[in-house]
Amino acid sequence: MSQQIYTNKLIEETSPYLLQHAHNPVQWYPWGKEAFQKAKLEDKPVFLSIGYSTCHWCHVMAHESFEDEKVAELLNDSFIAIKVDKEERPDIDSIYMTVCQAFTGRGGWPTSIFMTWEQKPFFAGTYFPKENGYGIMGFKSLLRAIHEKWETSREELLRSAEEIVTVFQRENSLKEEADYTLIDTAIEQYYKTYDEAYGGFGVAPKFPAPHNLLFLLQQYEKKGDKKNLEMVENTLTQLYKGGIFDHIGFGFSRYSTDRQFLVPHFEKMLYDNALLILAYCKTFELTKNPFYRSVAEKTATYILREMTSSEGGFYSAQDADSDGEEGKYYVFEPTEIVKILGKEKGEAFNKYYDITQGGNFLRKNIPNLLQNHDYAEDFQVELPKLYEYRKKRNQLHLDDKILTSWNSLMIGAMCWLYRISENRIYLDAAQKAQHFIEEKLYDDGVLFVSYRDGKKSKQGFLDDYANNSFALFSLYDATLDKGYLNKAKELIGKVVNDFYDEKKGGFYLYGKDSEALILRPKESYDGAMPSGNSMMAYNLIRLSQFESDDSFDQIIKGQLNFMYGQAKEYPSGFAMYLIGLSDYFMPPQSITVVPKNEQDLKSLPFQASLGSVVKVVKESTEEYKLLHDKTTYYICSNHSCMPPVNELGS
Repeated sequence: MSQQIYTNKLIEETSPYLLQHAHNPVQWYPWGKEAFQKAKLEDKPVFLSIGYSTCHWCHVMAHESFEDEKVAELLNDSFIAIKVDKEERPDIDSIYMTVCQAFTGRGGWPTSIFMTWEQKPFFAGTYFPKENGYGIMGFKSLLRAIHEKWETSREELLRSAEEIVTVFQRENSLKEEADYTLIDTAIEQYYKTYDEAYGGFGVAPKFPAPHNLLFLLQQYEKKGDKKNLEMVENTLTQLYKGGIFDHIGFGFSRYSTDRQFLVPHFEKMLYDNALLILAYCKTFELTKNPFYRSVAEKTATYILREMTSSEGGFYSAQDADSDGEEGKYYVFEPTEIVKILGKEKGEAFNKYYDITQGGNFLRKNIPNLLQNHDYAEDFQVELPKLYEYRKKRNQLHLDDKILTSWNSLMIGAMCWLYRISENRIYLDAAQKAQHFIEEKLYDDGVLFVSYRDGKKSKQGFLDDYANNSFALFSLYDATLDKGYLNKAKELIGKVVNDFYDEKKGGFYLYGKDSEALILRPKESYDGAMPSGNSMMAYNLIRLSQFESDDSFDQIIKGQLNFMYGQAKEYPSGFAMYLIGLSDYFMPPQSITVVPKNEQDLKSLPFQASLGSVVKVVKESTEEYKLLHDKTTYYICSNHSCMPPVNELGS
């Protein structure tokens, strides 16, 4: 019997992930009052499944269990089943991921939670196979066991749920006076975990975590320690050479399953590519090596070609799977290449990109340059042919929802790329995406999480406001249009008003007007992306460097101290906060310009470093005068100022 005859309540949703499950035989509900009221009315526990549309193991569990009529019968008879897209509801994901990690010692998606209709969890896990095997309880057996417990030992489950909630409500509110030694400790930790041979940090699986690289680049720029730059350059080179970079269509996958960055988990996320563009741009600025600019531009080519809507918003992700097989879209056999390119060029291409008969991934090949020490561009004519062939050969699922938070990171990346390349296409893309956010995802001072199919979803979370403030600062830096600066200040003011904890410090993940959940988390650790609290530390300090505002002074100190308490045990896990902390103690270069005419400002975004603070004084004042009746620059760095000059770099 075809699963297509089934339709559940997810059919009304716009999330691609929820729609993937709208025709499951499971009677899914979206998160909301209706589901919890039904659970209470029917006296059933709730099964909550959290994932996202490009998640490989989410697909596996869906195919094995949620598309299976017998599993669906068990779920439908004894539970109320709820599906959540983690990218639309990071608040729900944050709370129950913390629960899952406490239960299992690890996290991941799909996240599987069993809880009461009061949203209190009593059991958690990630992926469960359908049947028992290899010492793992199967999902069918688990459903039967929990149903039996609910019927015969409910008090035990409810007591467990109450204890779990009580434990998680005890907030770590440690606050200490922030000091610079944290930065030195973090650098030592990076030294210890750095992989000299293959770049990156730690062991497999390896995530790019480009914010770590941005921190090390900042420290090299300020202090000149070449070890910091070497770690970044080796990592960025290895990332490009490995299979984690798509050498045919460009762009980076989410992480590498091995130490060398050869075999990726093939899904491509918008945020990874945004953060990597930032890291490659900054490395180009510091080294002037065109290789880094080239990789940033290739990555942007991928984003503009495959991940950008006609209205200018950036899509979220592309799947790891094609035709139900992970990586199928990306891999090749040598004979395929020869057939498309011809014998001479095909064999040369295979040799260059390590495409062999034996293969490097399930007897097929991920194109890579890991064995190639001379990677000059030799195949500019051939790559488009293989790109078009690959598109026709397999289908790749696109998660086409547009997320405010991730779009904001890409806006910042496009601005930085514009500034190092002077190519207007990148600024146009950034401005168009910001316009999209303001038109579709902003209403009466409130940001929203996502947009798809003509609809915006829930009110925004901390990351939406924090990352969009970063985008606005980046747009100002690229254009010197003070309107962007004013909008950033407005957003930061709203975050302080709606998200800040005045008693204990730090910013809550969701605002005071959002739906109340069993917990109100404050995320501080920088995982695959900088946390909202890290980004707010950076934003507050950035704003203070443009203008002094007494109303923010105490907030800045409170945020730095709150984050110091969170970061003290493992500071290298808080890179974006460390970037802000460093700028607080050792301010970046500040350039105040008094223009003789507006034309003189046009080249300034390309001349000032990416971290500089540039302020424009429209008219000569007693403090800032024109020198020799020409455009004049007043430059300060690390608490000291130079005499005024008429040319930057003079």
